[in-house]
Amino acid sequence: MLLGTSKADTVEPVRSDSVQPISGALALPRIPWEGGPAYWDNFEKAQAAGWSDPNFFPIVSWFGNFSSDAEVQYDKSLGINTYSGMWDGTPYHLFADNGVFWIGGKLNDSFTDDSANWVGRFLDDEVDGRFTPAEGQAHLQRIVDDIPNDGRFKYANFTQMVVATDLDQRVAQQYVNGYTDVVSVDMYWYTIPYCDWQPYRDAYLEPVQQSNCRTASSYGKIATGLTRQDAADGHMQPRWQWVENLNGGPPEAPPTNNINPGQLKGAVVSSIINEARGIAYFNQSLGGSCQTANAFRQSQVTPEFCGNAQVEAVKEVNAQIHALASVINTQSYEYSFGAELDTMLKSHDGYAYVFAMIDGSSVPGDRTFKLPSSVHGSSAAVVGEGRTLSIDLAGRFRDTFAEEYSYHVYRVKID
Repeated sequence: MLLGTSKADTVEPVRSDSVQPISGALALPRIPWEGGPAYWDNFEKAQAAGWSDPNFFPIVSWFGNFSSDAEVQYDKSLGINTYSGMWDGTPYHLFADNGVFWIGGKLNDSFTDDSANWVGRFLDDEVDGRFTPAEGQAHLQRIVDDIPNDGRFKYANFTQMVVATDLDQRVAQQYVNGYTDVVSVDMYWYTIPYCDWQPYRDAYLEPVQQSNCRTASSYGKIATGLTRQDAADGHMQPRWQWVENLNGGPPEAPPTNNINPGQLKGAVVSSIINEARGIAYFNQSLGGSCQTANAFRQSQVTPEFCGNAQVEAVKEVNAQIHALASVINTQSYEYSFGAELDTMLKSHDGYAYVFAMIDGSSVPGDRTFKLPSSVHGSSAAVVGEGRTLSIDLAGRFRDTFAEEYSYHVYRVKID
């Protein structure tokens, strides 16, 4: 492990590029992971709060301020269960009374060491982009040194710099591995000007072509890049992905389109396919044509709010995640279903689950899947779509992806 104090001491060392033993119901190698729901057993507060339940998947609202039970319940109806960034006058009882969680510091005197729904501490946001490397590392170390060992995990969010090649890789890996128990990156591909730059310059660990830059696949590539950095010290931690729910561009940036509902859902699912263990929504829109300090709250109180369609998309994709949490929270298998696909393979209760999108180098259209030989089902149910696809004797089936952000989840009986 690198310098600093990070990651639960009981987590087994792994590498993202190591050869994993064949195991599980599908008799395939597994993708290295941090341990799934059992990871949270390393943190007293998270464990006691139910985070190690296989049906729990953290979905975070960044600066989702609330002031009443009704507001929290509205957020819960959208699938939000966790908050980071909050008005410092927010009373703790609103978290406890409504069964939602806080990651941050002690907001006020209503928070105590025994506050059960206060599960983690947020170290800081985008330190890699706000300080020189030496200053940023010293800043984070001071924060870590001042935090008591109180059973709460440590979490920080970074910019895309930690998964790019411009920053010294020793510095990037120290940021990712040196201070936290949970780490995330924000990069808002659909709404920042970067994809339109001329000349275009790709500097990412996972290459992003300009022709496919502003697509859902780019979010998955950020998640994969973060996994590479996280595994550099031989240990892994949960990696979360931030997604804008309206516009992630800064106020001074040239106007760009807001993320549309299909893009939003695709960005979330691409992140999960690429092993994101949590989703955080950038709940502010500081640029573009639909600006707000709190998109979720604005949608609650303004019937004609310009972001209502996006908030509805948040609700829809979050509901899918929560419904499939017990599947998503299992360890993935290493397997390729065919060309021009980006997939995640799981097994659960006698079924194989295939989460699928097109990859970042191809265009929408039909795709052919070849199942592993250990899966013997004759049909694939398309989860949540009311469709069933036939599987031929060679274990193949075919489906259509109408848009670059389209996704499908298939359930196939193993035996």
